[in-house]
Amino acid sequence: MFSQVSDKINIKLFSLVLRKFANGTNSMYRFIFSIILPASLFLMSGCKKEGQQNYVPKPKGYNRIDLPAHSYRQLPEKYPYTFQYSKYAVVEPDTFKMAGKDWIFISYPQFKANIQITYKPLGNNPALLKAFIDDSYKLASKHQIRASSIQEQRVLSKSGRTALLFRIEGDVPSPYQFYTTDSTGHFMRGAIYFPTATKNDSLAPVIDYLQADMVQLLNTLEWR
Repeated sequence: MFSQVSDKINIKLFSLVLRKFANGTNSMYRFIFSIILPASLFLMSGCKKEGQQNYVPKPKGYNRIDLPAHSYRQLPEKYPYTFQYSKYAVVEPDTFKMAGKDWIFISYPQFKANIQITYKPLGNNPALLKAFIDDSYKLASKHQIRASSIQEQRVLSKSGRTALLFRIEGDVPSPYQFYTTDSTGHFMRGAIYFPTATKNDSLAPVIDYLQADMVQLLNTLEWR
């Protein structure tokens, strides 16, 4: 319907142009700039092809991730430490070349992620304690290139043990790390890892889920 109205307007404008042209060049120029151009712009902005719709981009979405309720079991007694870990995780030996005999992965096949646990005996050696703490800071700072921020938080577990927690924000493979020690005999470092690079905003629910499991680990940690 709108196209029919525009056709009638165009016929009337054409008739007016002919009359103005007959009245002289100057009158013709004034008419073009005062009437024809505004009318043309109006028609160009108002006319749409039949069925044409405005395009509005949809916000970016991510696949839904179903998270099981938290449930835990006790770590086997063959290690010099024990704690509770998720029933949906699998304990595997750390296969890195430099791994110690008591280093393990708490692997989450469903999420393609793991919590790496590294353990080192201190033997009442203050120099070793300092070196292990320095290493923990260095490993956390390795993510500075891609991290938007690195926050440190000293936490006290339910069992009274102190741990230093690193929260590494941004698209990094390790969003949370920690270390804890009794300062004389035992030192443990833990880190959540996602081996496959991805956008961490899409993994936020999984990261929060694993972080809760990490807190449960610290709350139930005992040295042997």
